[in-house]
Amino acid sequence: MHDHRRLGRELELFDTDPLMGAGLPYWLPDGAIVRHTLEEYVRELERAAGYRHVYSPVLGKRELYEISGHWSHYGDDMFPPMELGSEEVVLRPSLCPHHALIYRSRSHSYRELPLRIAELGGMYRAELSGVLGGLTRVRSIQLNDAHIFCTLDQAVDEARDALALIARAYADLGIRAHRYRLSLPGEGGKYVADPGLWQRATGLLKEVLAEAGVEYEEAAGEAAFYGPKIDVQIVDPAGREATLSTVQIDFHQPERFDLHYIGADGAKHRPVMVHRSIIGSVERVVAHLVEVHGGAFPAWLAPVQLVVLPVAEEQRERAEELVRRAVARGVRAELAGPEEGTLGSRIRAARLVPYQAVIGEREADGGRAALRLRGGRRVGVVGGEELLEGVLEGVRRGVRRGSGSGRYGEPAADGVTVRWEAGEPES
Repeated sequence: MHDHRRLGRELELFDTDPLMGAGLPYWLPDGAIVRHTLEEYVRELERAAGYRHVYSPVLGKRELYEISGHWSHYGDDMFPPMELGSEEVVLRPSLCPHHALIYRSRSHSYRELPLRIAELGGMYRAELSGVLGGLTRVRSIQLNDAHIFCTLDQAVDEARDALALIARAYADLGIRAHRYRLSLPGEGGKYVADPGLWQRATGLLKEVLAEAGVEYEEAAGEAAFYGPKIDVQIVDPAGREATLSTVQIDFHQPERFDLHYIGADGAKHRPVMVHRSIIGSVERVVAHLVEVHGGAFPAWLAPVQLVVLPVAEEQRERAEELVRRAVARGVRAELAGPEEGTLGSRIRAARLVPYQAVIGEREADGGRAALRLRGGRRVGVVGGEELLEGVLEGVRRGVRRGSGSGRYGEPAADGVTVRWEAGEPES
C-alpha cells in the first residue's frame, strides 16, 4: 500500500516546515516538474475544448464575498480579513466570485455564449489542523477551476461535456472514478434559502447524469451553499474516499452579481453559471497519482524520463553528450555517474525512471547505449538517435491520450506506434 505522504517525501516531491505552518506544503524540484506537467496538460485539454484562460488575484475585498454569499454561508472556512487602511481584504476561498466579475466587466451577446473561462488559481481555506494531511487536505490550494456562462438551453450540454472531459483526463492519468455523487442540500442555514433555485438546478443535473449514462448516488448535506453538484469520488489504497472533480449548475451567483447578456430579442437575460473542475486541486490529484502509480509515473509525467548511466568514468563524456541531446529534444534526462555507486546500485536507484541507458566501453565507441525499461526489460543496444526517437514516442503517446494502455509494438490510440513502453518498477 502506497502512502503519498511517505512516498512523496522519499521521492523528494514535496515537504513541509513548521515555520511555514501546517497544511502549507512546498514543492521540491521533482514535484514541481510533476505539477507543471499536469498544469500544462490540463490547460491544453481545456484550450482544445474551447476554454479561455485568465489570471485573477488571490485577494478580494470583504464586500466581494458578502455579495457572493461566501461571507454569510462559508465564513467559518475563510481566513480572517486583513485591514488595509479603510478596507478589509480577504484571501479568497473560491475563484467563482472573481470569474463573475471578469464576465461582468464586458457586455455580452447571446452569440458569444457559451463563454468558458478557466484558471489554475490559488485559493485558501482555514482548515483545522486536525483534518490536514499531506497534499490531500491543505490550506493553500491550487485549483483547476472553470466557469461557463451560458444560456439555460446550453447548460445541460455544457455540464455533460464537462463530465466527458473529466472521464478523458482520468483515462489519460490512470485515475479510476469510484462513484458519482449527486450532492444535495441538508438541513440548517448553511444553504441559500431558495427552494426554486435548488429544484431547477437539481433537475438539470439529473438530466446531465441521465444523458451521460452515469449511475450515481444522492447525498444530502454535501452540496455547495449556493447549489447542488455532481461530485466524482475517488478512493485511496487505504479505502478513504474523497472528491476530486465536480460539476455544478448555479443560478445563485449570476443573480447576486447581476450578470446578463443581450438576447436575440435585444433584451437583457440572466446567464446560467456552470462550475466545473476537471482534475480538482493540483495537490490532491498529485497525492492520488503518487499512490495510484507508486511513484512510477507514466513516462510523460515522470520527473526524470531518461537516466544515462556510464559504466566507468571513461564513458562520462559520451553519457553527458547523450544527456545534452536528450534535453535539447525535450526529454527530461539526467546523468547518474560512477561516483554515485556501482552500476547495479545506480540502476536500482533509478528503478522508477521509465528509460535507462547504460553506456559501457563498446557502446561508447559506437555512439550507442544499452537500453533498459522500467520493470527490468532489456531492449538491447541501440544507436543514440534511435534511442531518443523511441523515448520521445513513448512520452508523446502519453500526452496524446491513453498513457497507460498500450504495449510494446502495438499502435497507440492516436496511431503512433510505441517501440518501448516502460512498465512497473522491479520489486
